[in-house]
Amino acid sequence: MLDANQVRKLIEERSNLHMNDPKMYEYWDWLTELLSINVSDTIKFLNSCSEREIYWISEIFEDISAKVSSIDYIECLKELDKKFPNLMLSNVIKIAEDWM
Repeated sequence: MLDANQVRKLIEERSNLHMNDPKMYEYWDWLTELLSINVSDTIKFLNSCSEREIYWISEIFEDISAKVSSIDYIECLKELDKKFPNLMLSNVIKIAEDWM
């Protein structure tokens, strides 16, 4: 089962890093691992996320996609794009589809 609190904590910590901080890659790895364990749980979690949280998670959409290879996951991302149009997720979703 996905620990939403742990994922949210990691997102918050990641968001506080400078964009050139090499620790960023560690957070990407941790988040990718957690969000790749169970696609169904991940989709439920993503649907409960705020716009800010989706912004940060979008950095690793393609990494998750490569691990889960799920059409349902891609469809969830497309719904998030509609839900949060200001994030302009279409390009990262296309990359995630290509990595599947």
